[in-house]
Amino acid sequence: MFVRKLTLNLKPNMSTQLTSAVEKQINPLLRKQQGFKDQMAFVKPGSSEVEVISIWDSQTDAETFARSAYNDVLKIYANLIEGSPKVETAEMLYSTFYEIPTGKKIAA
Repeated sequence: MFVRKLTLNLKPNMSTQLTSAVEKQINPLLRKQQGFKDQMAFVKPGSSEVEVISIWDSQTDAETFARSAYNDVLKIYANLIEGSPKVETAEMLYSTFYEIPTGKKIAA
């Protein structure tokens, strides 16, 4: 499994609008993407920084999304955030929720 972590700086007083946009526009779009599994968002109380993690079946699925529908997601976020989102990716090593194939080793 593969993850994309998106770090956003939310404009002041936009948390309600962000939640609404995610529920009504972004999640339905993500659910149509091949390999999409889940999305979670996190914010520290009193902070404008939001971290959004999406989980994908494979790196290929995540990269296909990044080249296509991600632009639509950016358009939805445009009026809610300041600056450009930062994107990081990683292979999921372990999860208590998702079954990950065994045998993966952490590079030392």
